[in-house]
Amino acid sequence: MTAPADILVVGSVALDSVRTPYGQVEEALGGSASYFSLSASHFSRVRVVAVVGEDFPGRYRGQLEARGVDLSGVETAAGRTFRWRGEYMAELGHAHTLETQLNVFSTFHPHLGPEHTRAPFVFLANIDPDLQLEVLTQMKAPRRVLSDTMNYWIARKPDRVVEVLRRVDVALLNEEEARALSGETQLAAAADRLIEQGARAVIIKKGEHGALYRSPEEMFITPAFPLPTLRDPTGAGDSFAGGFLGWLARSGRLDGDSLRQGLACGAAMASLAIESFSPQRLIETTPAEIGDRVAALHRMVSFRLDPIF
Repeated sequence: MTAPADILVVGSVALDSVRTPYGQVEEALGGSASYFSLSASHFSRVRVVAVVGEDFPGRYRGQLEARGVDLSGVETAAGRTFRWRGEYMAELGHAHTLETQLNVFSTFHPHLGPEHTRAPFVFLANIDPDLQLEVLTQMKAPRRVLSDTMNYWIARKPDRVVEVLRRVDVALLNEEEARALSGETQLAAAADRLIEQGARAVIIKKGEHGALYRSPEEMFITPAFPLPTLRDPTGAGDSFAGGFLGWLARSGRLDGDSLRQGLACGAAMASLAIESFSPQRLIETTPAEIGDRVAALHRMVSFRLDPIF
């Protein structure tokens, strides 16, 4: 295996206050770039482009740097850090947003240096699609670009979201987003419609039911790693993205088998993220634990195919 390639993530670093039936936290480390980078850092070097306020706690910066995450692209702006407050009910399927304070994130404009524009792997986290397109125009021939979005942008800038989808290698969406952008109810039909709209490939996240990968050439699925209990679903999708893109950067391969293993790595990292509040489990986990979960997923879906008739 070659040396792992660098990954660039452009997204949010935030302070999250979350309540679930299993507890709560106040102003914990959050944001798409935080979860992604702590997940992907187990596979490869990650560089973050984001903005925080003057009040961003030094201990959170230290947690990211201790995982080898490069924060030289994180701007400290005058003002307060982006804050999100949410609550999950018993089913833990959807977050109920109680309060959003964009603060310095409201005027976020990604500033990319030469080391960022040359990154071979890129994750465009959930930010304005106009900013995602701006980042894309600055990149120097990346090998794989993965994007994320949300219903807010799909409702307000659907044409720009579709333009991003057409220009990246893989578009990451959850079930609701895939249905909203495609206009289809069934997920297989939604995936097909997104390909017809110009997507090179899509991954549809299905929560506890795993993920669906679709490209013009192939379709495959991976289950979610089964957990007896979970505490906080916040950041699961970004952690999934970190495992998926992290494995591709680490393996140096982009064939179908690597994509399948990337999905399994994503599922393993998502399962770790939801076992604790904030990204604590992503910080504490070990290569052996990650490997065990990926191997367990492989055993769950692998079987010998004998003739049926």
